[in-house]
This record gives sequence, structure tokens and C-alpha cells, in this order.
Amino acid sequence: MKPRSLLVALALSAPLAMLAQPTQARDLTVVNFGGANGDAQLAAFIKPFEAESGKKVIPVAYNGEQAKVKAMVQAHNVVWDAVEVETGDLGRGCDEGTYEKIDWTKILDKNDMVPGALKYCGVGTFVWSTVLAYNGDALKTAPTSWADFWNVKKFPGKRGLRKGAHYNLEFALMADGVAPQDVYKVLATPAGVDRAFKKLDELKPNIQWWEAGAQPPQMLAAGDVVMSSAYNGRIDAAQREGRKNLKISWPGSVYDFDYWVIPTGSANKQQAIDFVKYAASPKAQAAYSQHIAYGPISKKAIGMLSPDVLAKVPNSPANAKGALFNNLEFWTDHGEELEQRFTAWAAR
Repeated sequence: MKPRSLLVALALSAPLAMLAQPTQARDLTVVNFGGANGDAQLAAFIKPFEAESGKKVIPVAYNGEQAKVKAMVQAHNVVWDAVEVETGDLGRGCDEGTYEKIDWTKILDKNDMVPGALKYCGVGTFVWSTVLAYNGDALKTAPTSWADFWNVKKFPGKRGLRKGAHYNLEFALMADGVAPQDVYKVLATPAGVDRAFKKLDELKPNIQWWEAGAQPPQMLAAGDVVMSSAYNGRIDAAQREGRKNLKISWPGSVYDFDYWVIPTGSANKQQAIDFVKYAASPKAQAAYSQHIAYGPISKKAIGMLSPDVLAKVPNSPANAKGALFNNLEFWTDHGEELEQRFTAWAAR
């Protein structure tokens, strides 16, 4: 899914040590993916929430290990209170009872939330996107679509793609002329899946696979590929580091959310709800996007962003045009079989 930092020592040691301790009054613990995202949350969510509420918050970085959350819930000794998770983990954790079932539409202003931000077990943290990125120094003309990504005659050079079915099947169908709003309808049919893999066949000799979010900017900057799918936050970070030649083409991007959840049995449930409410507020959401190029879940916050910031977030009016929202239900139902088929296809 998008940028991920190295685990900090606290993520490995503190939670496991705390599992052995008896449940007691403690500070609110907020868990996220660390890195630039963690820094942005500290500045936009955690520090202001502490200042306004008078509550101490302990930030912890992890790498998405759901087994740790499950272990706490099963031991009835939950020491993490608000946890950032990816979309797939939200659905599974909610179904399995790992996360508190909360009707967030009764807590937050659903009219201010962008579509998809409110789920029964979770609230969006931010909007991120998988985009078409390219090296502006290596191409005479800028690509503007996944059809261009597939066009190796007009745009010679290697292409970078994440090694997996998810997103690549969507990109392949859009490259083959399927409109973004019709992608999952087509992909839900056997003929649509065959069509996507046939399109991938065309590009296969020119693909260089990547697996970690840090790789596409590195591959593009080194000239290993001229275009690549990439997490928009990674390209923004590379640009901030001085790689101004790395560019994004937004049409056909696939956007998604990370979500806040509250592990079942948290003794700080109400404080965690208060924190999530603050993090979802227009003020906090607008502040977050100032620090990292992820979009607000609040419509009011989008209106508060400067033109320069707005140009970099996935769900600005301009960037969201022609974008595709990742369909959690589709990938929950079909992900395993499609990933198996992709693995067999890639090995051939």
C-alpha cells in the first residue's frame, strides 16, 4: 500500500512488554506507520490534541502487524488505543471482532466526510493514491494515461509495477480502454479478468517489478525505468528531497484510505474516540496535508488548503477527476484467487 518506514524500537519492544503487565490506568497510546507519516501526525494530530485536551499521548510506530493487535484482544489486555490500519486489515479485523464496532456516522459529521471515509469499525486517517509516476528528464512528452504507460513505441523504456495483482489488473483494464467507473464491473467477470491478464502480457517484457514503496522513486531517479506505478507520498517526498524531475500523472490513479480503529477492549475507548474525532476535524486534517501529500477526509479541510498543497493531494478536485476508488469488497471476495493467478502468471 503506500510509504512505510522501518520499525522503531518502541514498536517491537514496548507493546510486548506491556502485554505482561496488568491492566491499569495509563496514557492514551496512538499507533501509526511512523516515518514521514508519523512525523506529520505528531505535528497535526498528536501535539495539538494533547494541548487542547490536556491528555498525554504516547505515539508508537509499527509496520501493520495485526497479530500483535489480535494477541492483545485475545489476552483481554489491550495496550494500544487508536491504531492506523490499511483498508484490507480494517475489513478483516472488523469481521473477526478485533476492532470495536462503532457507528462513526453518529459521532462525526458524515456530510463533511469524503465518500468512503466512514466505516462501521473505522474512520479514515487520510487519502493516499497509487499513481503513474515518470522521470521528466527521460521522456520528451509527458504520459497522461495508463494507455501511454503501455505504449512502449511512443514512450520507450522499462516500466515499474508492484509485484501483485492488486492495482495492476485495474491499470491493465484502464490501459485497454475501460473507463475508471467500469473497472470493477468488468473485473468481476471471468472475461474481464482474462482481458486484464492479456493486457499485462503485452507489457510483460518491459516490466521491472518492485515490492517496497521506496523503490519506484529510486528506480526512476536512477534511470532503471522511465515510468512506474508509485505511492504519491513517495514521489512527493522525493521531490522535497530535490528530485524535481520526478512527476505524477493523476488520471487513472487508484486512491484509498488508511483508517483509525480502536482495538476491542481498550480501557481508553472514550479517549481514543475523542482523539479520532480531533484527527478527523477540518483543522487537523488541513494541518496534516501541509506536512505530507496525503489528502484530507474532511471536505471542509480540502477547501482550506492552499493551491500549492491542493495540487499534490490525491482527492483535490483536479487530481480526483478520472481517479478510481479502491474497491475493498471486491478484493475481499476475489483477492486470494486473483493473487494466486498473478503469481503463476508472473512466474511464467
